[in-house]
Formats: sequence, structure tokens, C-alpha cells
Amino acid sequence: MKTLYDVQQLLKKFGIYVYVGKRIWDIELMSIELKHLHDAGVVDNQTYTKAVMVLRHEHHLEEVRAKQPNKLY
Repeated sequence: MKTLYDVQQLLKKFGIYVYVGKRIWDIELMSIELKHLHDAGVVDNQTYTKAVMVLRHEHHLEEVRAKQPNKLY
């Protein structure tokens, strides 16, 4: 589990498709859904931890992009 796409594919296995329209909101909703899956016991601790780290990283990148909208990435 290394990318946001990997997290999306994990959620997709459980029939969860996330598209709110703004990337940062999508990441936040994915985090909520992932927590629910972990609490329900269908996602193991190792997978959950890796996915959370990916989501935190992507969320941070989106926050940086929002503060500096004129830079190209």
C-alpha cells in the first residue's frame, strides 16, 4: 500500500467508491470509511496502518497545494 490509488482499490473491494468532487474531501471521506472497516474488523491492523499513512501524506500534500496554488507540481 503506497499510493492513494491503492487505498481506493482497497475500499473498492468492499463496495466503497468515493468521489465528492474535491480531492481533499475525498481523502477525508476515505479515512472515515477506512476507520469504519477497521472498527468492524474486516481490515487488519497492518493494512489499516499503511492506508492511514498514505491518506495522511496525501492530505498533507493537498494542504500544501492549497496554500501555494500558483506553483506547478
